[in-house]
Amino acid sequence: MISLVIILPLVLGLIVLAARRKSVNRTALLGSASVYIAVAFLQWRGIAWSWLPGWLLEYFRFDSIGLYFFAVMALVFAGVAVYSLSYFKAHSLSAKQESVYVAEMLFFVVAMAGVILATHLALLWVFVEATTLTSALLIYFEKKKSSLEAAWKYIYICSIGIALAFVGIILLSIGSESVGSLFFSDLYEHASQINPFWLKLSFAFIFVGIGTKAGIAPIHAWLPDAHSEAPSPVSALLSGTLLNSAFLGLLRVQEILIRAHQEAFSNFILLLTGFLSLFVSAVFMLRIRNYKRMLAYSSVENMGIMFIGVGLGQPGLFAAMLHTFAHSLSKTSLFLTSGNILRDYKSKKVEEVRGLLKRDSVTGWLWIVSALSIIGIPPFPIFISKFFIIKAFWLNGESWLAVLFFLFIIIESFGMGSAVFNMAFGEPQSDDTGRIKTVLPAYAPQVVLLIILLIVGTDMPHQALDLINKAAGFLR
Repeated sequence: MISLVIILPLVLGLIVLAARRKSVNRTALLGSASVYIAVAFLQWRGIAWSWLPGWLLEYFRFDSIGLYFFAVMALVFAGVAVYSLSYFKAHSLSAKQESVYVAEMLFFVVAMAGVILATHLALLWVFVEATTLTSALLIYFEKKKSSLEAAWKYIYICSIGIALAFVGIILLSIGSESVGSLFFSDLYEHASQINPFWLKLSFAFIFVGIGTKAGIAPIHAWLPDAHSEAPSPVSALLSGTLLNSAFLGLLRVQEILIRAHQEAFSNFILLLTGFLSLFVSAVFMLRIRNYKRMLAYSSVENMGIMFIGVGLGQPGLFAAMLHTFAHSLSKTSLFLTSGNILRDYKSKKVEEVRGLLKRDSVTGWLWIVSALSIIGIPPFPIFISKFFIIKAFWLNGESWLAVLFFLFIIIESFGMGSAVFNMAFGEPQSDDTGRIKTVLPAYAPQVVLLIILLIVGTDMPHQALDLINKAAGFLR
């Protein structure tokens, strides 16, 4: 399965660049997404094979938490791949432009898969850096001045972060000299032998470095610009999968501290940055003017919630894992729907979008329902994850933090809700002249993702519950 996940999209990307034919582009994109879904399903069913040499397989593996994050990425990638067909039509892309888009997206997905499946800390670092290079090209895909600025800002900030993470890996190597390995399995097994001082110092550097890619405050400055300027399908991938892959990298390092009984240090940092992210997103959400930036700050908020869940220890881990899934699917639906809005209104300003329900009722309802999902209105699963996080505050004897948590959540829900409903209702400010006829791929991915969320939120299948519990059980 590793060969299909890592090698196949790379080969298809090169073929796409060489062929420059629309049929090849779309077959490669949809085919890769289908393969990722199939691999996630087969791995979940315990069916695996590979033609890669054994020594290479030592560096990639599907463990419980890796499979969970890979499955989420596969769902998001599939939705983005289908929606991209409508993006091609709306922007009248040539075969060459489509080839560049598809190849860059396939390379980006491979880099994220490498982060998720890497069994070696240094290899994980390499793939995190690869996600920066490949996604920067996608951010600049439309070749506007604003997208160029966003891409350079993204590269600059994330490169500094990755450099700091590299320093953290060196410090961890110093502290784990007796272990003599950076394979996660060895670090977990011999965590008690790692010098606590070097371990804590290395975690601080790695947290800042990889946390930059996770979009956590106060090292989130690249995120609003990149999410706002990237094509909507790319924004969905950035929010729904890139942030998750960085988050998983931090979880793997967090497990080292847990096994070394130093989790009090890392939990404090996770809680602190989690609440800081809620504060930052609440401040900006109240005075938001750009609806794509609004979704970007919502990503900062939700990453903060995930960090808080992990920082609460065992009681909050299930909530953090469930929130990861729910946020990824909800935010993907929102970003894809924002692409429809941008296509029709040619503006990212909230005040310039009115009467969405009258102009395009399907997009209007998708916009509203997706917003209700990300806010956490029952029966969507984000309501459940937030409920369990609040419960975890009480179980940890930190009920006073639940009040602060409630306050930030209410502010962010009010800010986002007011913008969404103002856009959906009222009278359109312009007629439909020049409007591009919408095709099914512009709606279908969001509908499917929202249905999945409703199923999980109302009557969670035991298979999904088992997968989430196994992922949560990774952190002991």
